[in-house]
Amino acid sequence: MSNKIILSPKAPKPIGPYSQAVEAHGFIFTSGTIPLDAVTGELIGGDVKTQTEVVLKNIEAVLAAAKVELKHIVKTTVYMTDLTYFAEMNEAYAAFFKENPPARTAVQVSGLPKGALIEIEAVARK
Repeated sequence: MSNKIILSPKAPKPIGPYSQAVEAHGFIFTSGTIPLDAVTGELIGGDVKTQTEVVLKNIEAVLAAAKVELKHIVKTTVYMTDLTYFAEMNEAYAAFFKENPPARTAVQVSGLPKGALIEIEAVARK
């Protein structure tokens, strides 16, 4: 069984040699997603809350191309450049996962592409 590359025109194009997501063995693995405008590819939002919303909407668009929804996510990893903004991220994140939220890891990193404040990757199950 070969892996299936997932590409959504409603999400930002990859900025490097990677796919938006890959489907393998009934799972969808998204690449790390930063808050980019799907049309321009430019960074959106100056605060963590706004950037979290943009990232999750972009992940939602990628998952839709694979015919799954956010409710199918089983695990996320959140990378933030400053965990002192964890509460703001958590507030925005919670709005997308009102029931049965996925498992999650959140870590602080020293930097993210294009100066983003947050990056999220997800694993969903078909």
